[in-house]
Amino acid sequence: MNIKDTYTLNNNIEIPKLGYGTFKTPDDQTGVEAIVHALQLGYRHIDTAQGYKNEESVGKAIKLAGIPRHELFITTKVANSIRGFENTMKSLDESLMKLDVDYIDLVLIHWPNPIAFREQWQFMNSETWRALESYYSQGKIKALGISNFRPHHISELLKTAKVKPSVNQIRICPGDVDTETINFCREHDMILEAYSPLGQGLVFEVEEIKDLASKYNKSIAQVVLRWSLQMGFVPLPKSVTALRIKANMDLYDFQLEEEDLSLLTNLSGRCGKSKDPDTTTF
Repeated sequence: MNIKDTYTLNNNIEIPKLGYGTFKTPDDQTGVEAIVHALQLGYRHIDTAQGYKNEESVGKAIKLAGIPRHELFITTKVANSIRGFENTMKSLDESLMKLDVDYIDLVLIHWPNPIAFREQWQFMNSETWRALESYYSQGKIKALGISNFRPHHISELLKTAKVKPSVNQIRICPGDVDTETINFCREHDMILEAYSPLGQGLVFEVEEIKDLASKYNKSIAQVVLRWSLQMGFVPLPKSVTALRIKANMDLYDFQLEEEDLSLLTNLSGRCGKSKDPDTTTF
């Protein structure tokens, strides 16, 4: 394995196995410089969202890094405040403009059941998906996906979807492994992306993970990200610190033993738990 490794999505598009997340990355020069640094080190998969409000920084960084567009994989997500056919298309136009690209590699619906649309989430998701399919058919989006969807949300979407989701991005870290959702997605040929792969920092407090870091002579973050890769997920670590950005990609000169993979998987609740998408208040 190396930083250039990819999975093939269910529509034959290649997605890098390791991504660079930008949640809470500031939309300013600090953010731009961090993303440029990540790209210069070798990351080719950048994950943002309309809701992160930093698409412009991602766009600036892409231009500054000078890497050919076809070598990059850029993801954004439709914000929770956006649903419906027309509003989704308008938001996609804005994302294309802010990112300053002709196409986006992957677009996700960020959450399945935002509070503003809770009374009709099934219909609103289907209309948003219809808009995504329109841009997909025009080549403005190369792959479609979802985020934070559980099996019942996916089943509803599949009733009307003409293009199957290629990806489901959910919170996955040691001890927060939604086996039911993961298995359901894999049965439907979806890749699992892992956001908050470091448990929003909680992994650094777990003694068992500290012990594994010592065993492998690696950092805690490297052990956890390696676990995510070996489990077949696409981890999306986020940092604006140059040394950590580099360290988070140095994952290819060791391999975790099966018993250690199991230990990390079964640290139930030790690194936090995913939010219930049907009861969130955003």
